[in-house]
Amino acid sequence: MPKQAWSRGIGTTAKKAPIALDLGMPFSGGPVATAGGIVFMGGTTDDRLRAYDTETGRTLWETELPAGGNATPSIVEADGRQILVISGGGHGGLGTTRGDYVLAFALPR
Repeated sequence: MPKQAWSRGIGTTAKKAPIALDLGMPFSGGPVATAGGIVFMGGTTDDRLRAYDTETGRTLWETELPAGGNATPSIVEADGRQILVISGGGHGGLGTTRGDYVLAFALPR
């Protein structure tokens, strides 16, 4: 039976309150993991995309999206390089920023 390595809340109150508290927020969409030990998550209500270390849960990188990334990101390969792709469209029920975006981020080689 697998052993749980870590657990944490994902997301901050940045879009919902005057102060950004790292409490974890509701989300829509799931994570995607790479063979290189990174988990990407973008479905939180604070309109952010994050990368986590799969062994420790430590945040490795995050960025604000122009609209809610309430979808599961995808990893594709182009010319031997991994590319992270996510749709940013928002979600009325979750109150995330509305938009019409497809965003791609190249992972380091």
